[in-house]
Amino acid sequence: MRSRVEDSPDQCAVEFAMEILGGRWKLAILKQLVTGTHRFGELRRALPGVTQRMLTRQLRELEEDGLVSRTVYREVPPRVEYALTDVGHSLDAITEELDKWGHWYRERVRDAAASGSRPPV
Repeated sequence: MRSRVEDSPDQCAVEFAMEILGGRWKLAILKQLVTGTHRFGELRRALPGVTQRMLTRQLRELEEDGLVSRTVYREVPPRVEYALTDVGHSLDAITEELDKWGHWYRERVRDAAASGSRPPV
């Protein structure tokens, strides 16, 4: 079970942030939502490795933590849209920097593999 903000110790904000943002898909979901509102199916197509169950779970947690809003339109068939809240948008720069770092690191590992050397330590 996840900790509540009120119950988290003050000394380790990074640990608490990782509890909120941890999970294989959360930052990828946030990165997709930076561009605007998306429906569930759009997110699923943008993240081909995620299962429907996991995407639902991660979106619910992000909504619970106030990073994502969920809007249900009462029509047939029902339409559900997800968007970043203001709190979610506060992570835009962090998400962008992590994306840049991921590209940089992946290239570094590929270069090492291509040259026959060990991956960077």
